[in-house]
Amino acid sequence: MQITRILAVRHGETDWNRDTRIQGHTDIGLNAHGQSQAQRLASALRDETLVAIYASDLRRARATAEAVAVHHGLAVHTDPGLRERGFGRLEGLTWSEIETRHPAEALAWRKRHPAFTPPGGGESLLQLRERIVATVHTLAARHAGEQILIVTHGGVLDVLYRDATRQDLQAPRTWTLPNTAVNRLLWSPEGLSLVGWADTAHLQDGSLDERST
Repeated sequence: MQITRILAVRHGETDWNRDTRIQGHTDIGLNAHGQSQAQRLASALRDETLVAIYASDLRRARATAEAVAVHHGLAVHTDPGLRERGFGRLEGLTWSEIETRHPAEALAWRKRHPAFTPPGGGESLLQLRERIVATVHTLAARHAGEQILIVTHGGVLDVLYRDATRQDLQAPRTWTLPNTAVNRLLWSPEGLSLVGWADTAHLQDGSLDERST
């Protein structure tokens, strides 16, 4: 049985990341630090064999993917199925603002109620998981025996980690989701498995070389 190797990466930093504002489907671009992270990622993945690059259609993910694509002569295929979870009216707010203005929603979010749907067009964790698992299954099935890059968002990667390690949606998170960290997964028709998570070696001081300056 052939497998698909997946490099799954969160987009580079945005100003809203830095301000701890909820982004969701709001289309925020990379800040200067995020652009630098994307270039470091591109250098780190320069020698990887990739047959396709997929990204969320939101600018922060697309721009991160495009930095990598330049070195591989590949187009970036955008897919709205790879978007971050929709947070409805909570988008643009910080966590402290949500707790103050919307305490009921804050409590449901903190307890990770799977069916909690943020008002104003948000998605529940159950809806998010269904969307993400279906999208990644479809993309990976196209490339059996090959390796692809998927550039997406923190909430998406959280779902992928849980799916690959068979953890419940309400299980406490014990893993990190750094911007532009490299996460490695394997896909087969039976599902995902985890190979490596949150590799940030390329983001450490001194990791840049002459190819990425």
